[in-house]
Amino acid sequence: MSRSRQPPLVTGISPNEGIPWTKVTIRGENLGTGPTDLIGLTICGHNCLLTAEWMSASKIVCRVGQAKNDKGDIIVTTKSGGRGTSTVSFKLLKPEKIGILDQSAVWVDEMNYYDMRTDRNKGIPPLSLRPANPLGIEIEKCKLPQKNLEVLFHGMSADFTSENFSAAWYLIENHSNTSFEQLKMAVTNLKRQANKKSEGSLAYVKGGLSTFFEAQDALSAIHQKLEADGTEKVEGSMTQKLENVLNRASNTADTLFQEVLGRKDKADSTRNALNVLQRFKFLFNLPLNIKRNIQKGDYDVVINDYEKAKSLFGKTEVQVFKKYYAEVEAGIEDLRELLLKKLLETPSTLHDQKRYIRYLSDLHAPGDPAWQCIGAQHKWTLKLMQDCKEGHVKSLKGNPGPHSPMLDLDNDARPSVLGHLSQTASLKRGSSFQSGRDDTWRYKTPHRVAFVEKLTKLVLSQLPNFWKLWISYVNGSLFSETAEKSGQIERSKNVRQRQNDFKKMIQEVMHSLVKLIRGALLPFSLREGDGRQYGGWEVQAELSGQWLAHVIQTIRLTYESLTALEIPNDMLQIIQDLILDLRIRCIMVTLQHTAEEIKRLAEKEDWIVDNEGLTSLPCQFEQSIVHSLQSLKGVVDCKPGEASVFQQPKTQEEVCQLCISIMQVFIYCLEQLSTKPDADIDTTQVIKCKPTFHTEEQRLLIVLSNCCYLERHTFLNIAEHFEKHNFQGIEKITQVSMASLKELDQRLFENYIELKADPIVGSLETGIYAGYFDWKDCLPPAGVRNYLKEALVNIIAVHAEVFTISKELVPRVLARVIEAVSEELSRLMQCVSSFSRNGALQARLEICALRDTVAIYLTPESRSSFKQALEALPQLASGADKKLLEELLNKFKSSMHLQLTCFQAASPTVMKT
Repeated sequence: MSRSRQPPLVTGISPNEGIPWTKVTIRGENLGTGPTDLIGLTICGHNCLLTAEWMSASKIVCRVGQAKNDKGDIIVTTKSGGRGTSTVSFKLLKPEKIGILDQSAVWVDEMNYYDMRTDRNKGIPPLSLRPANPLGIEIEKCKLPQKNLEVLFHGMSADFTSENFSAAWYLIENHSNTSFEQLKMAVTNLKRQANKKSEGSLAYVKGGLSTFFEAQDALSAIHQKLEADGTEKVEGSMTQKLENVLNRASNTADTLFQEVLGRKDKADSTRNALNVLQRFKFLFNLPLNIKRNIQKGDYDVVINDYEKAKSLFGKTEVQVFKKYYAEVEAGIEDLRELLLKKLLETPSTLHDQKRYIRYLSDLHAPGDPAWQCIGAQHKWTLKLMQDCKEGHVKSLKGNPGPHSPMLDLDNDARPSVLGHLSQTASLKRGSSFQSGRDDTWRYKTPHRVAFVEKLTKLVLSQLPNFWKLWISYVNGSLFSETAEKSGQIERSKNVRQRQNDFKKMIQEVMHSLVKLIRGALLPFSLREGDGRQYGGWEVQAELSGQWLAHVIQTIRLTYESLTALEIPNDMLQIIQDLILDLRIRCIMVTLQHTAEEIKRLAEKEDWIVDNEGLTSLPCQFEQSIVHSLQSLKGVVDCKPGEASVFQQPKTQEEVCQLCISIMQVFIYCLEQLSTKPDADIDTTQVIKCKPTFHTEEQRLLIVLSNCCYLERHTFLNIAEHFEKHNFQGIEKITQVSMASLKELDQRLFENYIELKADPIVGSLETGIYAGYFDWKDCLPPAGVRNYLKEALVNIIAVHAEVFTISKELVPRVLARVIEAVSEELSRLMQCVSSFSRNGALQARLEICALRDTVAIYLTPESRSSFKQALEALPQLASGADKKLLEELLNKFKSSMHLQLTCFQAASPTVMKT
C-alpha cells in the first residue's frame, strides 16, 4: 500500500529532559491524521505508545518510560506516513531515590528499595532501609583495614544513621581518593538537599500537581459519562450503591475502633493537661527561682526566664496567672534596682559597667541607665582629682620641707605611660644636669611634683574607660540585639541630645586637671575665685627648673595618651596651653637660677692663672650657661602640635632681659673680684688646692685677661649656644653684654694704668731737676741721667708684672704707660723757657734714648708727644753735636742691653687703648 502523506518530523519536545514518567509535549509535522493513525512512538528507545495522546497533526502528549539510553531521539510512526525522523533529542535523568520517611506526591512501591551497599535493587523490609548516598557523588571504598579505623576513631561510627557518627571516618572509608572538586560538588548537593527539606510539604504538592489534576480529570470524565448514560438518575444506580457501601464501611470502622479512639482521646487530653501543668510549674516556681539566681549572680538566667514568662503570661486574663506574674514583676523590679545600684557604684571596671547596662536594657529599665553610669563616672573622676589634691596639701602641711615626702620614683608602681616617663626623665636629668649637686635629689620628689604625677596617673586610669564607655554608648554596643532593635530610634535621639552634655563633661575634667596643676605650679595664673578650690599649697620655695622640666614631660606624655584615645583636639587644647605656660615658666626659673649660680661663681675664684693668663672662672661661667641650656633643650623643642615658647613678643623680651642680666651678673662678679681685698676671699669654696693671693694690681690684670678672653671667645660661644637652642634676640644679648664688658674692661684698665703710670710720671719732674739741675747752665752731657734709667726700670717692672699674668696684655699696658710718660716728658720740655747748648743736647739725648728704647710700643699719641718734645728743643748747631749724641745713645744702649731686652722681645701686636 502506498503512503499518501509525508513521514512524521519531530521538531520540538517540552521539556527536553526529565526523569521516567515525565509528561512531555511533542511538536512537529505530519504527526498523524488521528488517534488511530498513530501506531508507534519511541523516546530514547522506549515505547511510549500506551501513554500517548494524539492532540493534532502537530502535537502529541505522552509520558516517558524507563529507557535504557539516557539520551535519544523521538521517533513517531503513523499509518499514513510511516516511520518518521527527529531534529531534537530528549535527555533522561536518573530518578531520585525516595526513602520510607521521605514525602512523595505519587505512590511508591514499598517492596522494592535501593540498597546502597550492593548498588542494586533488592526487596528488603522497609524498616531495614538505609538512607541514600548523602553526598551525591561516586563512592570509592578505602583500602585501609577496618580495625585500624576503629582504633583511630574509638567509640565512633561511619554509619550516618548512628548517634556516634564520625564524618572524618565516613570520608576516609568512602571518599579517600575523591578529588577536591568532587568534594565541592558534594557540598553543593548537601545544600540542595537541605533547601528541599526546608521547603516543606508545599514543594511536594507543587511537584505532584499534575498528578492531582489528572485524578480530578479522570473523576470528572467518569461523572460526565455516567450523566450522559442516565444511570445516575435511576435508583439503585452504581454510584448510589457505591456510596451506601462506603457509608456502611465507615460506620463499621467507627464501631470497631470506637474504644481505641476513645482511649486515644483520653490519653491526648491527659497529655495536654500534663503539658499545661508543666507550663504552670514554670510560672509557679519562677519567683523563687528568680531570687535564687539573683543571689547566685546568674542574671542571664533570670532575664531569659523573665522574657519567656512575659511572652507566655504577659497578657493573660487568668487570675492565678496574673497573681504569680505580678510576683515575677516585683522580683524583676528589685533586680532592676540592684543592677542600677551596682552600676552606679564606684570604682567599677568597664566590663562590669557594660554588663550591668546590658542587663538593664534587656529588662527595659526606665530612664537611661547608661547615661546615668556616665554621669556617675564623671563625678567620681572629679572627686578623685580633688581628693588627690587635698591629700597632698595635708601631707605637705604635716611634713614641711622642699623634698617631702620621700618618694622613690623607680619603685613607684604606675601605668606604662608614667613608667616610660620616669625612665625618660631620669635619662634627661642624668644627661643635662652634670653639676656638683648631691645625687640624692633624684630620689626625692617634691610634694607638688608627686601630686602632678599622681594626678596624671589618676586621669589616665579613669578617662580611657570613661571615653570608651561613651563610644560604646554612641555605637550601641552597650545594648543587646533586642534592646538595640527596639530602642534604636529613641537612642539615636538621646545620643544627639547627650553629645553636648558629654563634651561638657570631658571639658570639665580637662579644666579641673589643668587648674589643679596650675594651682600647684602656677598659682598666679589662676583667677581669684579658683584659688581657694584649686590652690592652697602655701609653698614659699619655687620648684627648680629640672623639676619643672620633669613635670612638663609628665604632662606631655599624658597629652599623648589622651590623644591616642581619639579625643578631639579642641577638648585637649587647654592642656597645650598649660604645657606652653609651664615651658615658659621653666625657662624663666632656669635662667633665674642660672643667674644666682653665676653670682656665686666669685666665691669659687681661686686666682690660679694658666699659660694664657686665665683663671677657671670664664670656663665655669660658660659651662654653667651651657648646662642650663641643655637642661632646657627638651622644654624649648616643640612636640607635635605645640607652639614655640618664643612666639609671644613679651616672652621674647623677658627671656632676652634674663639672658642679659645673666651676662651682667657675671660682669659684676668680675668687677667685685677686681677690687676685693685678699682678706675677703672665701677660701672654703675654693677647689682642693692652695689658694694663691695677689696684689690689687695683679687681680686687676687677671680680671682684664679674663675680660679679653670673654670678649673674644666666651661671649661668642654663648651666643652660638643661644642660637643653637632657638633663643630669640641673640644679637641684642650679645651687643648689650659686649658693651657692658668693654665698659668694665676700660674702667679696670684705666685703674691699672693709674696705679702704674702715675708713680712713673710723677717721678720724672723730680728726677730731671734733682741737684738743682738747670737747662740754661749745665755741663756737657756724659750720658743718660739716672732719673730716665729709673723710669725705664719702673716700666720694665710693669712689663714683668703684666708678662707674668698675660703676655697678650703687655703691648696694651706698656703702650698706655709710655703714652703717659711721653706726654709728661713733652710737657716738661715745653715748660722750659730756654736751653743752653749743653742743655739742649742733654735733653735730646734723654728723649731719643727713651723713644728708641720703647719704639715697638709707640702709638700715634706717644710719637706725637715725643715729636713735640723734640720740637721744643733748639736744633743741633754742628756735626760734632750730632756725633756726640749718637755716641752717647750707643753707649746707653750697650750699657743697659740686658735691661732693655724685654722691649725687644715683645710681639708687634696691634695695640688697644
